[in-house]
Amino acid sequence: MPEVITTCRLTRDTAGLLENVAEEVFDEEINAQRLATYLEAPGHLMIIAVCGKQVIGQVAAYVHSHPDQASDIYIDNLGVAPPFQRRGVARRLVDEILAWGKTLECHQAWIVTDTENNAARALYEGRGAAAEPIVMFSYKL
Repeated sequence: MPEVITTCRLTRDTAGLLENVAEEVFDEEINAQRLATYLEAPGHLMIIAVCGKQVIGQVAAYVHSHPDQASDIYIDNLGVAPPFQRRGVARRLVDEILAWGKTLECHQAWIVTDTENNAARALYEGRGAAAEPIVMFSYKL
């Protein structure tokens, strides 16, 4: 019987699913206080992919509001456990975020990835995204 992969929005009611997360879905261990803060923040969305009772993928995004133009969606993080990669899980997760943005009348969604992350670049370009020539700066706080 084929594995059934479902997706759902992460809420306080579904947060218990994060007790069983496959390796490499998140960059670090889940911190309970940070999770609670994330779930309470308006404009934040996380969709998780579940196979059986294990979280095998996630995408986190939030609404980036502007005073002078329509809001957009920033896709902050996307991860799928290696055994489930190249099976459409990331595509499903991104599609759900894009649909969420459309319901909020956002004018675009954007994400940043490393130039050498060929898998991510193929996913985003395959979903119709165009790469933008930018320079990113970051501050350590």
